[in-house]
Amino acid sequence: MSTQHSKAAARFLQNAEKAQWHDATFWSVRTKRDNQARQLDEWERLREAASQIKMHTITHLDHYIAQFAEEAEKNGVNVHFARDAKEFNSMVLRILKDNAVKKLVKSKSMLTEECEMNPYLEKHGIEVVETDLGERIIQLMKSKPSHIVMPAIHITQEEVGDLFREKLGSEPGNNDPTYLTYCARMSLRNEFITAQAGMTGANFGVAETGEIVVCTNEGNADMSTSVPKLHIAAIGMEKIIPNYQCLGVFQRLLCRCGTGQPSTTFTSHFRKPRPGGEMHIIIVDNGRSDIMADPEHWQSLKCIRCGACMNTCPVYRRSGGYSYTYFIPGPIGINLGMLRDPKAHSENVSACSLCCSCDNVCPVKVNLSEQIYLWRQGLEKIGKESCKKKAMSQGMKLVFDRPALYRTALRFAPLANAMPRALTNLPVNDWAQAHEMPVFASKSFHQLWQEGKVKKG
Repeated sequence: MSTQHSKAAARFLQNAEKAQWHDATFWSVRTKRDNQARQLDEWERLREAASQIKMHTITHLDHYIAQFAEEAEKNGVNVHFARDAKEFNSMVLRILKDNAVKKLVKSKSMLTEECEMNPYLEKHGIEVVETDLGERIIQLMKSKPSHIVMPAIHITQEEVGDLFREKLGSEPGNNDPTYLTYCARMSLRNEFITAQAGMTGANFGVAETGEIVVCTNEGNADMSTSVPKLHIAAIGMEKIIPNYQCLGVFQRLLCRCGTGQPSTTFTSHFRKPRPGGEMHIIIVDNGRSDIMADPEHWQSLKCIRCGACMNTCPVYRRSGGYSYTYFIPGPIGINLGMLRDPKAHSENVSACSLCCSCDNVCPVKVNLSEQIYLWRQGLEKIGKESCKKKAMSQGMKLVFDRPALYRTALRFAPLANAMPRALTNLPVNDWAQAHEMPVFASKSFHQLWQEGKVKKG
């Protein structure tokens, strides 16, 4: 049965050259991650420590949120709590209106994507300018990120050159990456100078000190907060961690897993407003409390948004981010989408081979493939199961529960080799849509085993 994901993936694969480039690009990032991991003897101990810290923090989050808010307020920061996306967006708008803001420069934040903040603010007359280069490209294209760390990596430099020529007036035919980056920098410089407010997300919130930590490679978060006097920071409540010791663990893992670097170029700490300025931190729930209460899927909250699961996923690499229905793609996106709205995003669960590679690279040991498997087992409860797969499973159960019938089926299976291809490759056979049917061996493994032709032990 074709799903939304498989149909979108088929469209992505029509451009074979670009699909191959996409696959190779993300695999190279995965390779860089492995090289970084091999350089640290304590790598697996760091992963285990990060996992334990997250588990502890999530199960004591009431304490750490209260501590974070108290310390932040001591630093002169205004702390707000948003129950959902609607409340978050209205809070941001109110703060901007109170300060007569017409233009907001914004560092990359997946939380604001989750809450669909940009279109909300634009509808209310606020100009929002993305300052991360990848996000700016996506914004100018009126598109969406296809990856949580490298949002525009699926776009070629030729496409960026055409876009910048149209939107920024760059030289026609000049697709040199250094030149295009220069054009973006010159354009954004004016946006920084003329904006009345800056906004950042947060990779971490340190409860002990009440500060947020933002990791970037471009310094755009620093520009967004050092030029305008108003700084608004948006943080999902699961991003709060206890102290600097814990931060040190995550800092060593985040960039190595995300981009294959030892560290991001900039690791910026924001603790208090700039002199004469104003700082607001909005701590957002938006369903996270419900996830915390889910005994099977609460570990999704451990995610630190490094993107490693996407870089290694053979399905994501070969189908692209836009083939998923949720705004976060890949293994973590499958789980988060199901937690958000299982009926709307149920078809994403087919976009997993259960190879478990995502589990093996996750820096905080989220059991991603196990959770996807559990979602698959629950599709019938929400009326989203595949009738064809259900019938096949019932047929297999019928055969496997009856040894005599199973042996008979094995004995006659090679007869299928003589059947015309038109009969074996019918549209009802999904396997035949992209593969040749396998050839049945003249003797089954069981027969070879009994005859002693398979080495035992």
